[in-house]
Amino acid sequence: MSKLIGNAIFGQSGGPTSVINASAAGVFTEALRQTGVIEKVYGAANGIVGILNEKFYDMGQEDPAELELLKTTPSSALGSCRYKLAKAEDNDTDYKRLLEVFLKYNIRYFFYNGGNDSMDTCNKISKYMQKSGYECRVMGVPKTIDNDLYGTDHCPGFSSAAKYIATTFMEVYLDARVYDTGMITVIEVMGRNAGWLTASAALAAYKGLGPDLIYLPEIDFDLDAMLADVKKAYAKEKKVIIAVSEVSRQKTAATFPNWSAKSLSMLLGTSRWVALPLFSPTT
Repeated sequence: MSKLIGNAIFGQSGGPTSVINASAAGVFTEALRQTGVIEKVYGAANGIVGILNEKFYDMGQEDPAELELLKTTPSSALGSCRYKLAKAEDNDTDYKRLLEVFLKYNIRYFFYNGGNDSMDTCNKISKYMQKSGYECRVMGVPKTIDNDLYGTDHCPGFSSAAKYIATTFMEVYLDARVYDTGMITVIEVMGRNAGWLTASAALAAYKGLGPDLIYLPEIDFDLDAMLADVKKAYAKEKKVIIAVSEVSRQKTAATFPNWSAKSLSMLLGTSRWVALPLFSPTT
């Protein structure tokens, strides 16, 4: 691979995590060390939107001590976006604009920090630049609490979110047992189509404060089976805590014959449509 001399730009996309700025600090500090290869390092405001609007910062002008503080700074310091590029073959307007900006600022290294959609953006831009004959190294910097990025084991963002989930379940477990009445608690956990975060609720069991039942999106959700599970657990202590993923694929639709699982989860949230039959008069 030939030595490519030019400037670098880094952007953040999607939801913030506890460590997204630590990734930014790593890219900035290392890129600034590449003298003779990378001449300037930019940070894009609000991800790809900032690049399209030519709104970014010269990170070489920042105090190195400030960049170091990014490692422990919450949220997305540069600002984020949820802007999805169309396929270039359908609409290449944004791609032409990106190429224009890259040429103007001699951007030869593009780092994009995010999850699945952000990696899709990297792929689209990389292919367009290659097709256009513009040499540019496009690199995705993994970030997602869902832990579902291909090629990663523990994706940055997941571990801190998993710790939060486990801690939350321990707190709820204790709160739900202060009364002498029966209680069924349903907690919906983020994770899109991946059950890593929901499964991390089991970590609370290390202290004996975990959920009684966990339902993951990778396994078809059966309301009838869930009701049977709850009745069995409730019979023991009259206290049940259920962890359910934000997206659950319903195996049977007997309880809601006129609704699809997707429609119900969009309208009510998975936890609410799971809870409905639990508290119906006939249950």
